[in-house]
This record gives sequence, C-alpha cells and structure tokens, in this order.
Amino acid sequence: MIQNEAAFQQELLLFLPLTAVAIWLPVSVLLKALLICSLLFILFAEMANTAIEAAIDRIGTDYHPLSGLAKDIGSACVLVSFMIATIVWSAVFLSID
Repeated sequence: MIQNEAAFQQELLLFLPLTAVAIWLPVSVLLKALLICSLLFILFAEMANTAIEAAIDRIGTDYHPLSGLAKDIGSACVLVSFMIATIVWSAVFLSID
C-alpha cells in the first residue's frame, strides 16, 4: 500500500508531523487522542477507498455507472475525513487559551 499509493504516502507524511504536533500541544490527553484519531481516520478512509478501487478494477476495466459511483463515493469518504480532521483541529486550536 505504501509503495503503490501516492495519496496514502502523502497522507502518511501529513500524519507523522501532525501527530508530533498533537502530542506537543498544551491540551488534555483526551483532546490529543481526538486529534490523532482524526488523522487516523484519514488513513482509514484512504485505505477503504483504495480497497474499493482495487475491487472495482479487479472486476473489469469496462465502464459501468455503478463502478464509477462506487469509486466516487470512496473518494468522497476521503474528502469527508479531511473535513472532519479540519474541523477537529480547528476546534482544538481555537480552544487553546
């Protein structure tokens, strides 16, 4: 997965320093866990999206509307995971005194 998926590599490169930032922030352990979980959710969504794309590609290369829909929904899940992480990180940063 790490060798083949550029998006996953980029998200992993985002995950590592942001995890360090989350640990360093002067917030409670619960908020640190929430920040890290929001980042893990991005990786989870990307893995699910990759699995959906691999399954669809395995079935065949012919275009079918349902195949396109499945891939689009998988990509939308990744987008939503980024939105969730952005909201969580923004809320935590705004709550710091």
